[in-house]
Amino acid sequence: MTKIELTNNIYWVGVIDWNIRDFHGYTTKRGTTYNAYLIVDKKTALIDTVKYSFSNELIEKISEIVNLEKIDYIVSNHVEMDHSSSLPEIIKYARNAEIVATQRGKDGLIKHYGVDLNVKTVKTGDELKLGKRTLRFIEAPMLHWPDSMFTYVVEDGILMPNDAFGQHLASSQRFDDEVDESILMEEATKYYANILMPFASLIIRKIQELTKMRIPINMIAPSHGIIWRSNPSKIVKAYLDWSRGIQKNKVVIVYDTMWGSTDKMARAIAEGVAKHGVNVKFFNLRDSDTSEIVAEILDAKAVIVGSPTLNNSMFPSVSAFLTYITGLKPKGKIWAFFGSYGWGGGAVKKMVEIARNAGFEIYEPTLEVKYVPTEDELESCFKFGEEIAEKYVQTG
Repeated sequence: MTKIELTNNIYWVGVIDWNIRDFHGYTTKRGTTYNAYLIVDKKTALIDTVKYSFSNELIEKISEIVNLEKIDYIVSNHVEMDHSSSLPEIIKYARNAEIVATQRGKDGLIKHYGVDLNVKTVKTGDELKLGKRTLRFIEAPMLHWPDSMFTYVVEDGILMPNDAFGQHLASSQRFDDEVDESILMEEATKYYANILMPFASLIIRKIQELTKMRIPINMIAPSHGIIWRSNPSKIVKAYLDWSRGIQKNKVVIVYDTMWGSTDKMARAIAEGVAKHGVNVKFFNLRDSDTSEIVAEILDAKAVIVGSPTLNNSMFPSVSAFLTYITGLKPKGKIWAFFGSYGWGGGAVKKMVEIARNAGFEIYEPTLEVKYVPTEDELESCFKFGEEIAEKYVQTG
């Protein structure tokens, strides 16, 4: 195998998962990677491992560079099993290696893999000398688990932040200047929206903390996807913009339909929004991927959700969507609701209740139609879209 160096004696020893299409509910249409890094100095350090099913490939890559018995430290930035589950296999060979983690990381590793692990705990500012190189550790709780931490290679200005700044993107290339930038940013946006959006305020504070530390960041080597070497500030700025809620003149319409009435309403609403030059993203839930919808919602100013009534409540797909999106806690958007019903309503009332309990700002009045919408009712839908565009998008 070709050895891939980030810089002299710092190697990528991760693996490419070309085939994965579902990452615990997140659709990974372009696969992913599990990145691990090997630093060879007077002391040798392995930064993270990979998903267990790829442990043999990880061992082969390391063995091409050093004998596994010579690994002195295994840094665990995050306990989640896509990064740690090869650890038991690695320590079969690296018997004398000391594992480095936060206190919560230690607790999680022991819970997963047993009490006999040799774990050294670190906190923000602690350093580990390898020889010519120094590792500095920065705790990053809830980015995106309580145990998370960043590892910074001082002499090279390389930040290894585990799940921050990553993407689910399988590629034979490793660096940002080797891949299509539009695809890279599309996947980085989707990754932030579906994994890190709930932690926006923490992300802002962490980036501010890094800035105050005055550490140069010449490269960002995350644990999924592509390594940022040509312009690492690009992804840092994107994270700040997303976390601060910077938005575009965009409305996202999300709905499902039973016999077509809600679909007719959704299309009329979209026409009303679009009349004012506002960008409309239009999704029927049964034909669309939720994780991609969320990526579009990230920088939208308004989200309009529609459902037919079923058993006095929402359609199941709409219920699942609202459960997912309220958990992600998007901020700074207006939420509007519409729907259709037969002999009795209930869907719109239930959607509003869920959104209000989540703290969302709700546009009122809502819009409901009995049975099939008439021409006058479709005109009301058109005006519904117009009013949202005028009040919350164009002037927002």
